[in-house]
This record gives sequence, structure tokens and C-alpha cells, in this order.
Amino acid sequence: MSAEIDFYTWTTPNGRKVSILLEECGLPYRTHPVNIGKNEQFSPAFIAINPNSKIPAIVDPDGPGGKPLALMESGAIMIYLAEKTGRFLPTAGAARYDVLQWLMFQMGGVGPMFGQVHHFLRAAKEPVPYAIERYVNETRRLYGVLDRQFARQEWLAAGEYTIADMITYPWVARHEWHKTDLNDFPGVKRWYDAMSARPAVRKGMAVPQA
Repeated sequence: MSAEIDFYTWTTPNGRKVSILLEECGLPYRTHPVNIGKNEQFSPAFIAINPNSKIPAIVDPDGPGGKPLALMESGAIMIYLAEKTGRFLPTAGAARYDVLQWLMFQMGGVGPMFGQVHHFLRAAKEPVPYAIERYVNETRRLYGVLDRQFARQEWLAAGEYTIADMITYPWVARHEWHKTDLNDFPGVKRWYDAMSARPAVRKGMAVPQA
């Protein structure tokens, strides 16, 4: 039995990407909630694990060479855990790069742009019409990219279920936050429903208990 991975997270899409993968892989882990609403990510103890003061982060006591490994950035964590278990990421060839390019698409596009929509629609102290229009339009464009991909294939990359799907799903799960009707994107909706039906996805989306 592998040693438990220490998982530092909160109830956000970035955290839930990793908990979905942990559940899918069946890896033992111990959850440490980091309440970002109370600025707990800036505590000295957490900064010692993640100098960027962001969730998620992990500490794997059984890292490379059997030594502990602290890791930040959700994309890096996803790649690490997939390689650790030999699951959900092709090991070589075009299929591997296909997964990695969609992983970067989420990290460079879906996450930041959906996050900006959430901020300006939900958190800004006063409406900023230019920002709302800019980020709503970009969000719909990104949904269009996803929809065209899902019109061609069942999963996002490499013709199989991978970390590219897991890393994208928690952001799409907040479609109501960015006022997106999934019926406008039937390919995305089909994929979203398939993802939502997976037991490990449901369990991962419930981590941590707030």
C-alpha cells in the first residue's frame, strides 16, 4: 500500500482537477483544506509547500527515488500523478502530445478566461461592461473550440479518457457561473454528462468538505 499523499486544496476548479485524478487512480490521500477565503494560503506553513501561495499542492512522501516531493501547479501535479500510476496519460508518441496540448489549452485558456468571467460577473464591486463583454465572448469562443473537438471524438484527446478531460471538467461544471447554457454546445453537453456520471468524478468534486 502506497503512503498517503498530502493534498492541499479548496473548493475550486483547480483543486478539484487533482481530487478527481486521485480518485480515478485510487491513490490514498489525506486532504488538508486551505480556506482561500480566509487567506490561509498565505500562512508560512503553506508557503513552505507552495511558494506561490495557490492551491492545489501535494506532498508525496513516496516521490522519485523514494524521497518526499512537494509539488505546486495543477497541471504539473496532474502529469506527475498520471506518470506515477501509469494511467490517463500516454507514455509516448503523438497521443501523449495530443493530451499535453489540451492540458495546456485548459491551463492557458479555459481556466484563466472562465476565471475572469467569474470575477467580473460575481465578485467585481461594480459592473465593468468592457471586461464582461471581453471575457464572456472569449469564454463562448473557447466553448466553441471544445464543442468542435467533441463533435469529432468522445473524449478530449488521444481517443481516450485522460487527464485532459479531468483538468477541464471542473471549469465547465461552473457553466452557470459564467452564464453558459450547455444546450448551445451539444458536444460539450454530451461529454459533460458522461463525465458527471463517473463515480470518481463525483467523489473528486466533493473534495474538500467545506
